[in-house]
Amino acid sequence: MSKIIRQSISIKATPEQVYQTLMDSKLHSELTDSPAKMSSEVGGSFTAYDGYIQGKNLELVPNKIIVQKWRGSGENWPPKYFSKIKYELTEVPGGTRIDFTHEDVPEAEHDNIKQGWIDNYWMQLENKFGKL
Repeated sequence: MSKIIRQSISIKATPEQVYQTLMDSKLHSELTDSPAKMSSEVGGSFTAYDGYIQGKNLELVPNKIIVQKWRGSGENWPPKYFSKIKYELTEVPGGTRIDFTHEDVPEAEHDNIKQGWIDNYWMQLENKFGKL
């Protein structure tokens, strides 16, 4: 069984700043304070958190949409199993709203992954740019 995670956040950054922070290896590594290797091409592979997270880019619309095949390395994450994440970036007065969806999350990993997005990405983006 799998679950879906839906989260939204608004920060004081342009869609371009958010997109670059998520998709650039150096900026992603700085955001998470952990090694990341990000491809900026559809079909390209990525890793984050020193390989704990890995996947492939499925759809990229610069400064608007990022869709990725995604997997974690948690003890309850099935081997070779991939979920799907989508960031939708919308310009709003003073910044960007990020609407995020994570589909096909293994049920045993749901709570951990749900909190992980908050702790490891949304709070980090708020700290870097400021919350709207």
